[in-house]
Amino acid sequence: MAGVSSVLIRAGRVIDPAAGTDLEGDVLVEGGRISAVGAGLDGDGAEVVDAAGLVVAPGFVDPHVHLCEPGWEHRETIRTGARAAAAGGYTAVCCMPDTDPVVDDPASVGFIVAEGRRAGGARVFPAAAVSAGRKGEQLTEFGEVVDAGAVAVTDAGRSVASSVLMRLALQYARSFDIPVLAHCEDADLARSGVMHEGVVSTRLGLRGKPAVAERIGVARDLALAEATGGRLHIQRVSTGAAASLIRRARRRGVRVTAEVTPHHLVLTHDVLADYGTDYKVDPPLRTPSDIEALREALADGTIDCVATDHAPRHYDEKEQAFDDAPFGAVGLETAFAVLHTRLVREGALTLAALLERLATGPARALGLEGGTLEPGRPADLVLIDPEMEWTIESAGFLSKGRNTPFDGERVMGRVVRTLVGGRTVWRLGEDA
Repeated sequence: MAGVSSVLIRAGRVIDPAAGTDLEGDVLVEGGRISAVGAGLDGDGAEVVDAAGLVVAPGFVDPHVHLCEPGWEHRETIRTGARAAAAGGYTAVCCMPDTDPVVDDPASVGFIVAEGRRAGGARVFPAAAVSAGRKGEQLTEFGEVVDAGAVAVTDAGRSVASSVLMRLALQYARSFDIPVLAHCEDADLARSGVMHEGVVSTRLGLRGKPAVAERIGVARDLALAEATGGRLHIQRVSTGAAASLIRRARRRGVRVTAEVTPHHLVLTHDVLADYGTDYKVDPPLRTPSDIEALREALADGTIDCVATDHAPRHYDEKEQAFDDAPFGAVGLETAFAVLHTRLVREGALTLAALLERLATGPARALGLEGGTLEPGRPADLVLIDPEMEWTIESAGFLSKGRNTPFDGERVMGRVVRTLVGGRTVWRLGEDA
């Protein structure tokens, strides 16, 4: 969609978690950046957007998405993923390097950057692999991939088995002031598991992944981050034990941030009773007590980011037997609505806190400019109707992926407009 040089978003409920702002007022955008926030702003010559009844907030930032390109374009492309992100209120996403070939050199990072610019949706920031080929043997040339545009390094779904290599990665990444995004898991304990190890897996006759595998992985990586002073970001926290370790580490001053997915906040392993493969995710869905602990950690800031772990899978892949179907669920177009309905409206989290975890926290974790309405920052904004009731229908997704555990769910709260750099890139009711 075409944009104009200035936009006045008028008479909305303006929430900026970074500044602690929550007021009825306006946001003025000039030259692609926030110019002013307040009541009764004068936008002479600006396009006027009536935001009465809407929430105006910083655009969401997702620190963990899989856009599948190059190599897996039948699942998703950078273009379809970036546009799906915009439809969900995301103005920036960090895509994982587990493509084919792996994103582990300047050329592949440059490809992601270039395609992201052409996509026309959310901004796309690549993460490069920690190790060449994600093999866990030799570090990627961090300086070269950072120069090419990588904002983080990660082996994306694989823990770095070697403690020596992980320590070196944290030390090296510190030189470039980028985070190491870590899938924390003892691979030997977790190997071949397809769901949470417990009474449900036993009843269903499925191989389980024990919660202690995550606890061990988190404990090791926190220890290494503490020893090196490196920036550690723990991906997809799924257990209460891991959340407790992170809480204690933060109190000690360890440079750690952490993320949790919507599905780990609202679904337990009990939903697998019918062997539905859309519930097959990694890490697996855990217990009710884990959900309670994760919600508490999200509320108190121990976990400071919501990440979708958007992982599109082709229909045929998910139609296999549970053991054979791939892990993964899509989430870019549903995350806000699901969490607003299940957490905010039920009193587990305030709206301002949810917006902070969707926007401000992830931007800080990745060192990006977004996540705030501070004057001078990029005008990456989202407009939300908190009272709109609607039904999630995967057939209408802009993502190629339809593998959502929330298909058919009735939710409250919907993104109605997304602006990137002051330009509308998605609006409800119009083609993206």
